[in-house]
Amino acid sequence: MNVRSVFTALAVVLSLSACDTLDGMFKKVNPPLPGKRIAILVQEQNLAADENVKDQEILLPEPTVNENWPQAGGYANHAMHHIKIGANIQKAWTADIGDGNDDADRLIAQPVVQGGRIFTMDASSEVRAGNAATGSKIWSVDLTPKDDDDGHIGGGLAVDGNKVYIATGFGEVFALDAASGKIVWQRGVTAPMRSAPTVNAGRVFVVTVTNKLYALDAEDGRILWNHNGIEESTGLLGGASPAVDSGVVVVPYSSGELFALRIETGQELWNDSLAGQRRTRGTTSLSAIRGRPIIDRGVVYATSFGGVTTAINLRTGRRVWDREIASIESPWIAGDYLFLLSVNSEVVALNRADGRIHWVNALPEFEDPKSKSDRIIWTGPVLASDRLIVAGSNEEAWSLSPYDGRVMGKVSLPDGVTIGPIIAGNTVYFLSDVAELVAYR
Repeated sequence: MNVRSVFTALAVVLSLSACDTLDGMFKKVNPPLPGKRIAILVQEQNLAADENVKDQEILLPEPTVNENWPQAGGYANHAMHHIKIGANIQKAWTADIGDGNDDADRLIAQPVVQGGRIFTMDASSEVRAGNAATGSKIWSVDLTPKDDDDGHIGGGLAVDGNKVYIATGFGEVFALDAASGKIVWQRGVTAPMRSAPTVNAGRVFVVTVTNKLYALDAEDGRILWNHNGIEESTGLLGGASPAVDSGVVVVPYSSGELFALRIETGQELWNDSLAGQRRTRGTTSLSAIRGRPIIDRGVVYATSFGGVTTAINLRTGRRVWDREIASIESPWIAGDYLFLLSVNSEVVALNRADGRIHWVNALPEFEDPKSKSDRIIWTGPVLASDRLIVAGSNEEAWSLSPYDGRVMGKVSLPDGVTIGPIIAGNTVYFLSDVAELVAYR
């Protein structure tokens, strides 16, 4: 199967699928109508708060400033907690970063920020460095092979020190000089990459569409070791980057498998399966882990399209708890709570210790609710100054209270957004599907 055929298959699957600090960004909207929300899709499961915790007060740590966002998901462990941004933030600038979505190519790389620069990769594998304060371009480089331009699957990027690391849809990993964009090294692997690399302890971890993990030397790109999961014939567009902490890399595969490996050798510590038994949206065979796992305080938090959200002890592999919640988005952890966006467009607040649900709020599922057409793809959440922020393919970003889930407001975006927002240097960045980068501060 050529690259274009693989991309088409993935795209078809995806298509099935308490303060006032943000008041200046989001317009006020009416709260959801009262009443019970009833499932209308066959085998659709709606979530509900657990009776014994739904009235408990949620307490979050004070927000802190996050200067950089160097990797997809923030840092290598993907645990970003409560980020501080300024009061009454407004649109600061917009920038065109290249090609957006079309019938053949798809924009899936989350921007990264370090040292006053913001790095992006467009739908045609062009990497761009911009000024994080103004959005102006510093340099750009096209990583498309001269002899292979048959569609783009995507990949992603990470920045560490003076290098930008890129995983591409053409089976190539690059290290670029962060200041100039000059290629430092280039390494071919066996298959296209489906997600951004994770960089930690002098190693670059990349996952291919064939569920193979490579650990590369960050200095010269040498392959140090590799690991294989079960290869899947069909999967969701995009993928989840590995999480790394405490000498362990936790790698998620599109098969629903989750492995914990030693970063030095690749030795397996434990494995689990998040395949589940849930059948969703007619894609009954998909169990992919598309949301990035989190490592926080010795526990791994992960979720899958197969309908399993779980907490696992990092060292032993023992499940601490699990819930029947399906998601293709990355969870967000802060204090004693885990926030998650389900495949049914429900924002959920869970207790990190036992998985009990404190509250659930359902976002709109369709742009036209009457005809139930134009399904909205939501992405997020991120937590900034007492607001959970989500963005959607309906050209809107919404804010919800992390304490009770109520809608606080919304803002219009230049186009649909299906890549999660990022926060760095008191700025919230949204990358729209037409490759327009918007900064609010």
